Amino acid sequence: MFVSIRAKVLTDETGAYTEIPALLTASGILEPLIDYFLHRSHDRSLEWMRKVTRSVRLFLEYIEVNPAERDPHQLFQNFAQRLYTGTFNRETGIDATCLCWPPRSPHDAARIITHLSDFFDWLGDIRPEASTVNPRYIGSSFDRRTDEAAYQYRRNKAFLGHTWASNATTRPTGYRLRYRRLPKVAQREPPAFPEQHFEALLFKGFRNGDRYDYRAILITLLLHGAGFRESEPFHIYVQDVFPDPLSPGQAIVHIHHPRFGIAPADWRDERGRPRKSNRAEYLGQRFGLVPRTDLLDRRHAGWKGGLHDGPYYKQAHWFVPEYGQWFLELWHSYLKQLARFDRDHPFAFVNLHRAPYGAMYTLTQYNKAHAAACKRIGLDVAKALGTTPHGHRHAYGQRLKHAGIEKSMIRRFMHHASIDSQEVYTQATLGEARIALEQAAQRMNGDRTKLSPALVCSSNPLGHSVVDQTRE
Repeated sequence: MFVSIRAKVLTDETGAYTEIPALLTASGILEPLIDYFLHRSHDRSLEWMRKVTRSVRLFLEYIEVNPAERDPHQLFQNFAQRLYTGTFNRETGIDATCLCWPPRSPHDAARIITHLSDFFDWLGDIRPEASTVNPRYIGSSFDRRTDEAAYQYRRNKAFLGHTWASNATTRPTGYRLRYRRLPKVAQREPPAFPEQHFEALLFKGFRNGDRYDYRAILITLLLHGAGFRESEPFHIYVQDVFPDPLSPGQAIVHIHHPRFGIAPADWRDERGRPRKSNRAEYLGQRFGLVPRTDLLDRRHAGWKGGLHDGPYYKQAHWFVPEYGQWFLELWHSYLKQLARFDRDHPFAFVNLHRAPYGAMYTLTQYNKAHAAACKRIGLDVAKALGTTPHGHRHAYGQRLKHAGIEKSMIRRFMHHASIDSQEVYTQATLGEARIALEQAAQRMNGDRTKLSPALVCSSNPLGHSVVDQTRE
């Protein structure tokens, strides 16, 4: 009934289009959702749009199988409840609606409701007249349902409680539903890549026969040695890597913002004069491309933002410094491979051993290469073990913490906008917690010799005085 697709949207006569997710219904494209994404395209990612599309699809699927529900308030509350409970009959195990929803976690259910709340709020503001009965209404039947849902949501918002309304009234309504939150659980171990296996991963894991995968080694060095997120190296141009003037044996790597980063200095206009612009314009005019954040195919690479070191770029802060030296040496080896291929794009990492040769290397390809490299050196691949690409960023944060780096500097090195964001990367492991307790116990035992006998006796866990019962 509902299918998520990619849509190219033309908004004027220029021929320029925007590629965004869309929801295909039996009556055609859901246009209110297209309007919403166009409105938020300047400040929201494609990944966010995909998640909103999923949330709207779930809501439309629910109202499609519940056509007899006329009470809007009850409709919203029942939908929210089914997110938490699932749609299967507890006794028979049968779902008469064929929705086949399993129970969702409170976090996932709350996120779906937040997506819908924001969408309905916007739709109620931008199209308040669309929900009225109008014979000239030009939208499809599903467009009308969406507009009506937005109208009813805004009308009932004050009575929907905290489950739906972010500014819910505190007065008793008789309809407030409170869902139990899951107990908070400390993560057993930060999923950091095991340091003792890192060199083996680089020089044995990424080696197939007598051939090294320099491309994957370089990306892994950026993740493990400089703490980048796994998607960020896929935005690098060849011009973004150069020797450090202060330490010529070490590489400086700038990863520019995919849209606002400064275009390469060798870009010239028709008169041969340097052109100063951003990377979005450079990609469009030189290659007919958009930033990889705006691509909806396999070439897509995300960008989470955070703190930049210069005008819209993040610099690699190598720790330990030897990683920067390894990177520069291996970079030169990789450039010799790269020189054999023509490219219709400026990105540094490309397909080397399979068609289409010279095309953009993708995150999917790298994840497969990383998993294969881990298996070659005998490591199981799992997020909880730290053996996925993101485990290297955790390893970088742990390494900085163990070296005694101040939190303000860790924030800068990991490019966090907030100093609190590093907590997930620098939390203590169970082993560290056990050592801390043992050291505290040793300090306490050492201090006991300085205490008065009365205090020493009172510290006995059984509450009895300690008597020397040795006999001569």
